Amino acid sequence: MTRVLVALGGNAIQPARAAGTWPEAVRRMRRTARGLARIVAQGHELVVTHGNGPQVGNLVREAEIAAAEVPALPMFVADAESEGEIGFLVAQELSAALARVRVPRTVVPLVCRTEVDPRDPAFRAPSKPVGRFYRAAEARRRRATRGWILREDRARGGWRRLVPSPRPRRWLEAPAVRAALDLGLGRACVFVVTGGGGVPVVRRKDGSWQGVDAVIDKDRAAALVARALGCALLVIVTDVPGAAVGFDRSDRRWLRDVPAAELRRYLRAGEFGAGSMGPKVEAVLDFVARGGDEAVITDLASLARALDGRAGTRVRSSSDRSARSSPGRAARRILRRRRQSRLTPR
Repeated sequence: MTRVLVALGGNAIQPARAAGTWPEAVRRMRRTARGLARIVAQGHELVVTHGNGPQVGNLVREAEIAAAEVPALPMFVADAESEGEIGFLVAQELSAALARVRVPRTVVPLVCRTEVDPRDPAFRAPSKPVGRFYRAAEARRRRATRGWILREDRARGGWRRLVPSPRPRRWLEAPAVRAALDLGLGRACVFVVTGGGGVPVVRRKDGSWQGVDAVIDKDRAAALVARALGCALLVIVTDVPGAAVGFDRSDRRWLRDVPAAELRRYLRAGEFGAGSMGPKVEAVLDFVARGGDEAVITDLASLARALDGRAGTRVRSSSDRSARSSPGRAARRILRRRRQSRLTPR
C-alpha cells in the first residue's frame, strides 16, 4: 500500500471564473472526488490537502460588509473557518464517491495549525493578494485607517490588499496523524489536513501558540505534510496537465519524466511563474530533495493516468535513475527495500 498525498488546487474546488456558490462547489468537488476515490480503489493510502484562496477572500469580504453589526474576526480565524468549510465539502463528496466504488473509508477532516517564523521576511514585505478590489480612494482610506498594504492591479482595474505568506516550518498535528497512519488507520480513513496551508501560528515565549494574519502557500505546506507523514508520493493537482518550458511561447514543451536537477535549472531560468507554477515546482523539488521518493504535477482529468506514469510532470531525485516506471510501482519498490533494510541485522 503506497501512502499518497494529493494537494488540490483551487480549481478542483472553485474555478477562477465561477460565481462561488455552494451548489457550484458541490458539483466541482463531486467531480474531484471521483478521481480521489479511484486512488483509494487502486489500493493506495490517501491523505488530502487543499487550497483556500477564494474562500478566505470571501470570508474577509463578509466580515467587511457585516462590520457594523458583527465584530470582525482576525484573518487567521478565517483560515480556520475555510478549513472547516472545505473539509466538510471534501468529506461529504469523497465519502459518497468511495461508497459508489464500494471502498469503505471514513473521511476525517481536521482543522490544523502550521508554525511559521515571526522573523520571516514575508512579514516585512507582504505579497499575497486577498479579498476584493478597491478603488484608489477607498484603498487610501483603508491604508490610513487599518494600516493595510495594498497593490494596484491595473489589468483588473483596482487595488487589492496584500498579506504575508511566510514559509511553513512545522505542522503541529503531524505526530498524531502520522501515528494513526502508522498504526494502520490509513486502511480505514482518509485524512483531510492543513487546508490552505494550515492556520499560521507563532510560538509565544511561554510555549503557547498565537495565530497570525497571513496566508501560507498550500503547495509549500503540502511538501512539508508529505514529508511529515512519510508519503512515498506527492501529487499536486492544478488546472494544467503539468509543468511546461516556454508556457507562453509557441514552442511550449510539456515536461513529463524529469530529473530534479534539470527541473531546478528551469526554475532558476525563470520558466515558471512566481504566482502560478513556480511554487508548485518549488514544492516538488523540496519534497524529493528532503527524502521524498517521487512527485507529480498534473490536472484533475489526468490524475489517474499520472499515477500510472502516463501523464503529468513526474519528478524524481537526480540520483534515482531507477525510477522510470510508474510512481506507484517505483514507490512500492522503494518501500520493499525499506522493509528489507529494517529486517536486516546490523
